[in-house]
Amino acid sequence: MKKSLIISTSIDLVRIAPEQIIYISSDGNYSTIVQTDSEMRVLSYQLGQIEKMISQQLGMDGNIFIRIGKSLIINRSYIYYINVPKQKLILSDAATFNHTVTASKEALKQLKELLEKEVK
Repeated sequence: MKKSLIISTSIDLVRIAPEQIIYISSDGNYSTIVQTDSEMRVLSYQLGQIEKMISQQLGMDGNIFIRIGKSLIINRSYIYYINVPKQKLILSDAATFNHTVTASKEALKQLKELLEKEVK
């Protein structure tokens, strides 16, 4: 059975397949999960807490997620375009969605280098 990420709050519970998550962005004590079906879910968790949930619940399957800088966890399957000087990252499945997010130059540079290493 494929693993899902289960996030439970005081009032609800959501079960999401990892491939449905495009990215998770954080704003202080809240995080927003952006999904492939355009659903956006705001959670009262900090990014670090979500990062822990991903590694505890998904184990090796959680490796599709990469934390970039302080406020972003992205699904590496959807990395489409990285522009370091413009601090721009486009996450896309090349068919149904296209999300542009910003990250620090340093974080994007590290991400670019990581991906370049994987191809060699």
